[in-house]
Amino acid sequence: MTEKNYNAKDIVVLEGLDAVRLRPGMYIGTTGIKGMHHLLWEIVDNAIDEISNGFGDTIKITLNTDGSATVEDNGRGIPVDNHPTLHKSGVEVVYTTLHAGGKFNNDNYKFSGGLHGVGASVTNALSKWCNVTVYKDKKEYFIAFHSFMDEDGKMHSGIPVEPLKMVGKTDKSGTKVTFLPDSDMFGNLKFNFETICNRAKELAFLNKGLRIELNDLNTERQEIYHYEGGISDFVEYLVEGKNKLFNKPVYFHAEDKNFDLQVSFIYTDSYTENSFSFVNNIPTIEGGTHETGFKSAFTKVMNEYARNNNILKEKEQNLLGEDFREGITVVLNVKMNNVQFEGQTKTKLGNPEAKTLVENLTIKELSKIFQDKKNATTAEIIVNKAKGAAKVREAAKKAKELTRAKNSAENFNLVGKLAAATSKNRDICELFIVEGDSAGGSAKQGRDRKFQAILPLRGKPLNAEKKRIDQVLANEEIRTIISALNTGIGEDFDLSGLRYNKVIILSDADQDGAHIRAILLTFFFRYMRGLINDGHVFIGLPPLYKVYKKDYVEYVYSDAELPQAIERAGRNYSLQRYKGLGEMNPEQLWETTMDPEKRNLIQVTIEDAAEAEKMVTTLMGDDIEARKAYINEYANFDKEDDFLKNYKKI
Repeated sequence: MTEKNYNAKDIVVLEGLDAVRLRPGMYIGTTGIKGMHHLLWEIVDNAIDEISNGFGDTIKITLNTDGSATVEDNGRGIPVDNHPTLHKSGVEVVYTTLHAGGKFNNDNYKFSGGLHGVGASVTNALSKWCNVTVYKDKKEYFIAFHSFMDEDGKMHSGIPVEPLKMVGKTDKSGTKVTFLPDSDMFGNLKFNFETICNRAKELAFLNKGLRIELNDLNTERQEIYHYEGGISDFVEYLVEGKNKLFNKPVYFHAEDKNFDLQVSFIYTDSYTENSFSFVNNIPTIEGGTHETGFKSAFTKVMNEYARNNNILKEKEQNLLGEDFREGITVVLNVKMNNVQFEGQTKTKLGNPEAKTLVENLTIKELSKIFQDKKNATTAEIIVNKAKGAAKVREAAKKAKELTRAKNSAENFNLVGKLAAATSKNRDICELFIVEGDSAGGSAKQGRDRKFQAILPLRGKPLNAEKKRIDQVLANEEIRTIISALNTGIGEDFDLSGLRYNKVIILSDADQDGAHIRAILLTFFFRYMRGLINDGHVFIGLPPLYKVYKKDYVEYVYSDAELPQAIERAGRNYSLQRYKGLGEMNPEQLWETTMDPEKRNLIQVTIEDAAEAEKMVTTLMGDDIEARKAYINEYANFDKEDDFLKNYKKI
């Protein structure tokens, strides 16, 4: 190879916001639908930060008919005076300069979800245009930004059309931002009203008294979220449809200088822990030091209560944290400054001091609550449930040890069931969990043995919702899955042992297949949630139809695609409708469903853990009326079976 000189002239300096457009993934994660919503959240989070710090109480979010979105708050309004060194208005600085904002100074924002000063400027950089109106000091100001390509083919991102101008007088205060995501970055994606509703509802729960008004001008749908009970209302919402063990959530609020802690929890007769934590309104789905501090304190307080009240005898061992957390639904809401999130995605809190602060405040406040005799019944219910959990834990200990053992496949009859991949490289290996022996046989024959493993299910696995861990481990189909994945479950779950980068659920495209998918996803959600959070779970999409004639074959994956496929085939075609995977021979199954070059996979993600919890409880729990209500609201009972009509099209 000829050596190439590397000189200073080779260093590319990206000006303004160009870096954002060149590497959008660094700032918003993806240019898919999640990334586009991230643009909206950056503006909403700025409004929330105003309100969290005591300025304003209302946020209005509007989805406009041209695809743009508007966010308006009644806070203080972005500063409009000129920056002393950049010599342009504060509004222009915020929207055109990376790492610029008022949140680096704790005098302006005691608590903030936006840490890096890139939010507003990133939204501007990735928008076709962005208009900002500021209501401040009885005056209305306006500035417009746009992105464009010049005659030389150079892209200019988020450039102000002209400097900030005073355009009128007003009695309002706050900021209004309207932006249109750039189709060059996001294609034809549209904002999803349901996704926005879920996040808005969450924010309203976390900020007691906040009013969020949503308006979709495309569908004329409107929603308003306002909760005076704050996170206690949040906990009540999360356990709707479950059997509560006491009537009212436990709640406490404590502060330590620039640290604010709110906790609310309740118990149900379920057997899993459901923890939802937030830092400065940002969901920390991977937990962090604040969760560690709470769990440690909670275990200590409850063991002390059990000892002091003779519920635990002198010779009995202390109960474990997992015992006390069985059946708990808890919301942990922290507000602090100088937050250290692990990564720009902000999913795990890293501040070591948060553990100590949460631990000390929780011990103090919970001890005070349970020393009050009027709360004695609640405390006794918690301890007695934990004692029951400890007995189950001991009973399940041997089974859990078997699932952790690296060479335990024979104990769960995996020999003859699991067709393993020859490669041991986890990064390329994938496991297909296949419905039925017939489809499993075809998959085993059609697969690429180097990296694809096949695990056929011989019957429906257990619905893990509301099942104790010993009951889960008693189910043979569940045990084979646990052993094949090698991660353990529940408190013992450890992602480092995972043998497959992709875990693909492959079931028939019918009612039974959908039920099996739901059962498996419920199990993963309850006992292996890290598998979903880390992006390892997928759903394979088998074709519904095969359109063919002598020299032509096309597989069709939805009813909507069928007419076009028939038209492409032309006259004298034949049509096969697949009822199940078992109808396909190995070659067809490989070509349509397993070949990485051609297959269709849906990655299972948890965009909103609280809403996912709510949906799993509704669809897989015991509340029949709640399930009926959900189905009646969201299922389409008017869908026409147009198979014969399409079949007759020639």
